[in-house]
Amino acid sequence: MIAFISGGARSGKSTHAEALARRWQAERGGARYYLATARSGSDGEWQARIGRHRQARGEGWITLEEPVDLVAALERVAPGSTLLLDCLTLWASQLLYASEYAGELDEARGIAMLERLLAEARRRDVALVIVSNDVNEGMPPEDAEVWRYLAFLQRAHRLVAQEADEVIQVMAGLPQVWKRRGGERS
Repeated sequence: MIAFISGGARSGKSTHAEALARRWQAERGGARYYLATARSGSDGEWQARIGRHRQARGEGWITLEEPVDLVAALERVAPGSTLLLDCLTLWASQLLYASEYAGELDEARGIAMLERLLAEARRRDVALVIVSNDVNEGMPPEDAEVWRYLAFLQRAHRLVAQEADEVIQVMAGLPQVWKRRGGERS
């Protein structure tokens, strides 16, 4: 099973994704993993935010930190488990702009990595919940690199939404289900 959950910043999407991952893990058994794509770094405010997120998630999560190589992270997840990936927005920025990957990774390799992640999750029977921010809903940016980032992220969103069994958008803490297993739409 694959779910894609999007929403604006602080919309409640991560809280909803965590609840879904808990429910799937309770139904299926196996371990429950949290894949953080953010780099922990040394920024005090960022460290505090990460700490708050970990505390809010509570016990029972195995945390993996992988800013770019999603497939390598998935390989560390036991088959039959549940994995929450939070979030594609940070992953995309690191894939495209992190200095250690400059020239090595690009949009095509990023999309190929996502395709492989989705296929491997299904093959290994890993229930996958993917979170991302809604972007590109405001005024069009004038910067070419912002356009590049937004175009890549929207392409990634379309891929994940197409392959997902469930697609949910969260606004002001309220989930709107756009797609459910079997093609039903609410």
